[in-house]
Amino acid sequence: MMEQLPDLSVQYPLMEHFYTLQGEGFHQGKAAYFLRLAGCDVGCLWCDVKESWDRNAHPQTSIREMLELIASTPAQLVVITGGEPFMYDLTPLIDALHQQGLTVNIETSGAYPVSGNADWICISPKKFKAPLAENLPLAHELKVVIYHKSDFDWAEKHAATINANCKRYLQPEWEKSAEMTPLIIDYIKAHPEWRFSLQMHKYIHVP
Repeated sequence: MMEQLPDLSVQYPLMEHFYTLQGEGFHQGKAAYFLRLAGCDVGCLWCDVKESWDRNAHPQTSIREMLELIASTPAQLVVITGGEPFMYDLTPLIDALHQQGLTVNIETSGAYPVSGNADWICISPKKFKAPLAENLPLAHELKVVIYHKSDFDWAEKHAATINANCKRYLQPEWEKSAEMTPLIIDYIKAHPEWRFSLQMHKYIHVP
């Protein structure tokens, strides 16, 4: 039976796209092509891409067009982010990227059902709209933004439901990094199963 080809005419609201270095988490420092899909109802107060929330404010872009954009670079890794990418069925997009030999990572709040067969799923749970319980065991990476001291308990609550191989990261919220970073360092020293995630891209001034 022949494998069914993904429909390259399927469209998603694409806020922005760029080839850069992954700045956070387990894959920090790797070259990656970012596809930022618009649309999000999680509503983080400290979100640094609030312009991504309105899906209707950004152009519908076909999978075929996205593949052409990526093909103009030597990218081997594609990161689908948002917004909240799992607001949409990502199956045809992920399948098309895989058929091009690309590795696909997803950055999500976990608040919507997982779709497609991504190579790596990073869940960053938000208090504003908590992740679905069934998503946590699927995560390869749990990345918790620390904005307040109470976020350490929030991190442990979700770490209790991840799989044994999932990588755990604590990341200071950018505007409060001076205050939160020393607390995170002390916490990781006391709980060495966690790692520190730094938004490297903001220090080296890349997207």
